Amino acid sequence: MADVEIARSGAVLELTLNRPAKKNALTNAMYRTLNVALREAERDAGVGAVLLAGAGGVFSAGNDIGDFVAAAQGGEMAGADFVRRIAAFPKPLVAAVDGLAVGIGCTLLLHCDLVYATSESRFLLPFVDLGLLPEAGASLLLPRRVGMARASAWLLAGESFGADEAHDAGLLNAVVPADALMATAREKAARLAAKPRTALMAARKFLRGDTAEIVARIEAELDAFRKALASPEARAALTAFLNKGK
Repeated sequence: MADVEIARSGAVLELTLNRPAKKNALTNAMYRTLNVALREAERDAGVGAVLLAGAGGVFSAGNDIGDFVAAAQGGEMAGADFVRRIAAFPKPLVAAVDGLAVGIGCTLLLHCDLVYATSESRFLLPFVDLGLLPEAGASLLLPRRVGMARASAWLLAGESFGADEAHDAGLLNAVVPADALMATAREKAARLAAKPRTALMAARKFLRGDTAEIVARIEAELDAFRKALASPEARAALTAFLNKGK
């Protein structure tokens, strides 16, 4: 089976991370698949909304560190293209989160319009602990969304947090039972996709604010991220992480 499942239900495109044995950790190949799917969804007039989900009771454990380091050393970081694309994506994005949402599995939610999660969901932003920098515009968008105190606790201190705290902070629209998660997210995505398209996309653009500012922050983060990735402290932290799994 594909590591990213792509399905269409009416005007909703569903993208499901399907690597549960690896906690849906994202590889370069998975990012490439997501990039192509989002590009085609943007061009397809029949797609009104995109739903992101994870298979096997996990949303995503973030980047597959081994694959990520290998890809970075080879000069290809499809994940960078993914964060650019999701930030500029003009159509509504809905996320269904169950289980772990780590790293990019959490920061991508900042670009979603509606986010639903189960009470079993757990969120973590471990960038600093890995000697790295936040990405996907999180340094700009997270404090705007949840306030500086929580953003500092999550991004700097690396404190994990559960679905109730995420909901109270405004990261989630609702916490729903696990057996109702996909039905809820699909119903909400279908409602968005059925609305007058031009008005919906224009309203969304105004709500999200200055795309150029967000993209500029993403580029600044990526530049700092690349520099940090080459640092001795990041190499040591990433090597320790990889060795921990052996």
